[in-house]
Amino acid sequence: MILSSFLRTIPISLEQGLAYGLVALGIVISFRILAFPDLTVDGSFTLGASVVARLIMEGAPPIVGILLAIVAGFLAGCCTGLLNTKLKINSLLAGILVMTILYSVNLRIMGRSNIQLLTVNTFLTPLENLHVNRFIPIISFFFVVSVGFKFLSDLFFHTQVGFAMRATGDNEQMIRTLGVDTDKMTVLGLGISNAFVALSGALVAQDQGFSDVGMGIGMIVAGLAAIIIGEALVGKQTVERMTLAAIVGSIIYKFIIAVGLRLGLAPTDLKMATGAMVILALGIPALKKEKEGKLHLRGV
Repeated sequence: MILSSFLRTIPISLEQGLAYGLVALGIVISFRILAFPDLTVDGSFTLGASVVARLIMEGAPPIVGILLAIVAGFLAGCCTGLLNTKLKINSLLAGILVMTILYSVNLRIMGRSNIQLLTVNTFLTPLENLHVNRFIPIISFFFVVSVGFKFLSDLFFHTQVGFAMRATGDNEQMIRTLGVDTDKMTVLGLGISNAFVALSGALVAQDQGFSDVGMGIGMIVAGLAAIIIGEALVGKQTVERMTLAAIVGSIIYKFIIAVGLRLGLAPTDLKMATGAMVILALGIPALKKEKEGKLHLRGV
């Protein structure tokens, strides 16, 4: 009985883990590549969901809503980057400011606190109408999307611009002496990061059947937890491993949460449990004074 209960959590964990894997991929770009603690994620996730939900309710094709959600997320990330690079606002504060502004923006876009999508056709409706177990086409779709963007990210970070962006996070002063505009790299990187997050929000909203103004709360912490779990298993020595760790960690994180709920963990305690997980993962290496893999965040 217990075993069958746990087995039922596997398809759910795969579906949610792959869907939220794009969030983890986005956080990898800001947190690992650029060493930028970007809290915009909590707002840009909801932004993607709000844009696609409102456009679908207005009769626009779902693909148009998804594309505009990506653009909106990119612009939100760029705003955070511009506040930090041009106005010299602390990186954490810049993210908090944009996240706070996005709360009102999301309410304005939706016109109310939530929009339900259960009675309208979404991008996933054709997959859900197939005469097979719902999990098969949905999991396959999210697998293709998350793995596809993982490989696109790997290719991008092996281009000249990608190398410059990686160098900006590793040693900003050094790469400036080589003529690279680190401000542009930061703005571009944060834009791409939040575009990934907004895309995830747009797809999750259609998968769950609703968009809510509070659905992005704690997304940065959950994403960090997924990355840390993934890196513990896959490692982070290369870009390919970092992006793979994001997806693997997201799946395992959702599985841990699902198992916790099965064992009686109250849903209201999920954020607290996730926060404790991240604190332990980041704090234990520091207590052991391990210099390798030391966390370095610019602008803090």
